[in-house]
Amino acid sequence: MQKNYIFFVLIFVISVGGVTAQEYNNDELPEELKLTRQDTTISSSNMVGLGFNMVMDTGERLNNFPGSSEDWHAVPYPSRLSFGRNFRSGLALEGIAAVNKFQEGKVVENVVLTEDRSYFSIDSRLSYNINRLFGRTGWFDPYVGAGLGYTTVEGEGNGTYNGVIGIRAWLSERWGIDLNSSGKWSMGDGLVTNHMQHAAGVVYQFNIKKEWSKQGLDKISKIEEYLREQKRLQDSITAAQLAEEEARRLAEQLDREREAAELAAAEKAKKEAEEKLKETIRGKLDEAGFAYFGFDSSYLTSGAKEVLDLVAEFMNEYPSVTIELTAHADSRGTDQYNQWLSERRAQRSLEYLISKGISAERINSIGKGESELRNDCEDGVPCPETKHGENRRSQFLLINF
Repeated sequence: MQKNYIFFVLIFVISVGGVTAQEYNNDELPEELKLTRQDTTISSSNMVGLGFNMVMDTGERLNNFPGSSEDWHAVPYPSRLSFGRNFRSGLALEGIAAVNKFQEGKVVENVVLTEDRSYFSIDSRLSYNINRLFGRTGWFDPYVGAGLGYTTVEGEGNGTYNGVIGIRAWLSERWGIDLNSSGKWSMGDGLVTNHMQHAAGVVYQFNIKKEWSKQGLDKISKIEEYLREQKRLQDSITAAQLAEEEARRLAEQLDREREAAELAAAEKAKKEAEEKLKETIRGKLDEAGFAYFGFDSSYLTSGAKEVLDLVAEFMNEYPSVTIELTAHADSRGTDQYNQWLSERRAQRSLEYLISKGISAERINSIGKGESELRNDCEDGVPCPETKHGENRRSQFLLINF
């Protein structure tokens, strides 16, 4: 038998629509005008379902309905998943996937199976809510529909034409029970033949759009009339308050402008005083000068100690400042040695200041080797000792006030 393989691409276009209604604050309305859920009805929604399916294949013409237990095939776990959209027109578009198993020892096409056969189907269907013709009950929705699908048995597949009839019974606004039966007519030959598929499960609605019922529209008309009257009364009260509020606003504006001018003047004076103080502090630190070292030495000279004493005196006078202490070497010797020597000089300078009662947390000490010479006495440049001596120093920079 020639096998026909039919591929379907199911494209669902789900339109999110509905009537947007004016919202009212129920707490501000009289009891008889407060809106309730009974004043609205669901016009559209998305829905998802989970449940069980049972397959029955009693012959090419779906005869012997409803058959017997030997004709019914089901698995003992949830085997059907659906997703769809209910539209305001009463139509619903759904996609459904189901798994099952034709069971060994049961009947398919009047033949007793000698082994299990896997079953899988994916279907699309368009259904119509019959309540749209007779008026909705709000909890019981019978429907009929048709669609296309694709079914495989033991991996061999065929397309199907489907017809469905079912009911949805809503237990609440979102939760309901879905019972339906579908006839499936195969588009080709092979293991997939005409059969029926029954289903039962729960369905959940979300992305719900509502519209007003006739009762709700009548109530809204009364609400709007009530609100217009309330607005008229409020407008008269508001008009009487406007002159008083305007006078108060002008007085407050004048007070704010005066306060702002006073604050701006005070802020300017404060900044000027701070800048003057900063300049004074920087000047005092600069006056201390540099602490100089002897050639190839990190020991503090008497002159260096005098400079460090001035720095300590300055820091005791201004206990909120922090400084950066950098130590340097001249260019004679290797870079590595000069870096080590400058770090020793920085450490001895730091220890001396600590001995004068200055906290180490207020001093950031760094050895910079020969990287920051004060003159042109670089490697290979002949210079007198006095010029080399200018580079053997500790110096101080104000970093935080």
